[in-house]
Amino acid sequence: MAVDAPKPLVLSNARVIDPARGLDAPGSVIIADGTILAAGPEAANQGFPYGADVVDCAGAIAAPGLVDMCVSVGEPGAEHRETLASASEAAAAGGVTTICTMPETDPVIDDPALVDFILRRARDTASVNVHPLAALTKGLKGEEMTEIGLLQEAGAVAFTNGHSSVRNAQIMRRMLTYARDFDALVIHHTEDPDLAGGVMNAGLNATWKGLSGVPREAEIIMIERDLRLVGMSRGKYHANLISTLDSADAIRIGKTRGLDITAGVSINHLTQNENDIGPYRTFFKMSPPLRSEDDRQAMIAAVADGTIDIIVSNHDPQDVETKRHPWAEAEDGAIGLETLLAAALRLYHSEQVDLLTLLAAMTYRPADRLGIDAGRLAAGAPADVVVFDPDRPWVLEKSAIKSRSKNSPFEDARFSGRVLRTVVAGRTVYLHG
Repeated sequence: MAVDAPKPLVLSNARVIDPARGLDAPGSVIIADGTILAAGPEAANQGFPYGADVVDCAGAIAAPGLVDMCVSVGEPGAEHRETLASASEAAAAGGVTTICTMPETDPVIDDPALVDFILRRARDTASVNVHPLAALTKGLKGEEMTEIGLLQEAGAVAFTNGHSSVRNAQIMRRMLTYARDFDALVIHHTEDPDLAGGVMNAGLNATWKGLSGVPREAEIIMIERDLRLVGMSRGKYHANLISTLDSADAIRIGKTRGLDITAGVSINHLTQNENDIGPYRTFFKMSPPLRSEDDRQAMIAAVADGTIDIIVSNHDPQDVETKRHPWAEAEDGAIGLETLLAAALRLYHSEQVDLLTLLAAMTYRPADRLGIDAGRLAAGAPADVVVFDPDRPWVLEKSAIKSRSKNSPFEDARFSGRVLRTVVAGRTVYLHG
């Protein structure tokens, strides 16, 4: 059945920010036929399309919709935790217009037919753009590589072993080399599984709480190993979730060596530390674990200077049956799509990261790394836009969370910065109030 094209839309009287162009200026965004006709001051010299809906943004920011390249959903196999429909609803409420789904489903996304399943389900049920990440190894077991070429042809935009690392260096080297021949990106979770057997960051806090610790070295050793393998294979590599000062230093050195590498960090590790765990609150249990305040500040500095390229939500919905346990027995993971932008704005309000840099890490940088058409407000780009007021206060109430799971570490948190409107392909998919 044919779908009618959305009416033309004009977002006027806005502060238009397009990090890809270094643009931050008053202006408008003009949208027709699902694409951007003009965005910024130049839009004032262009007439509005006939019959357009004209929205007065009253000085709010209009920016590219966010691109989140680390989103877990339960579909297929665990739809009670999250579906593509509920994840996209949560994403839209958070200003995220493109999500990349992790392959940790049941069954694992390690076959071209399953990639096609995700794309078809997204077309039928999702209100935002969905791009599947495919498994790097069969069954995510870290033993046998998947058919990267066939998976890529089916629509996978990158390859990852999910939230588990590939232990065998020889296998990892072969996969980087094989992926290189397809110009495919390898996304890796950097924790040495033989060292990362604890349940929170190793240190005095873990000792006081009587919990086993995950040493920082578990991450650093894996990153340094991977960077050597990237040098041998000349592959394309992304360290998905780094969390320590030494990891950032290793990435910085790797970039000076000319390696094709990027690094990401979750919003949790930019805005929270191990002290936030408090009385064993399991919503703060995640992988990698929340680190020290010194490491958190190092992550912020690495975003500000460009060492860390990408910020993600690491959205990982868990239900009460997996979280309502003693700390050591609870599953890792926290939801984050709805709070990604609002939490990131804390760094802007504290004057630690400027707004252009902050938005770049959540828009065109992940889009460029994945090779997808998103994250820009240039003429001809897909009309994926978020309008937000960076100063509007609000509180995250559990009853208002749109995700099927409610395991947010930001429950009852106060934010300054509210998404007012989210537009995908020219259609408004979220409108505050």
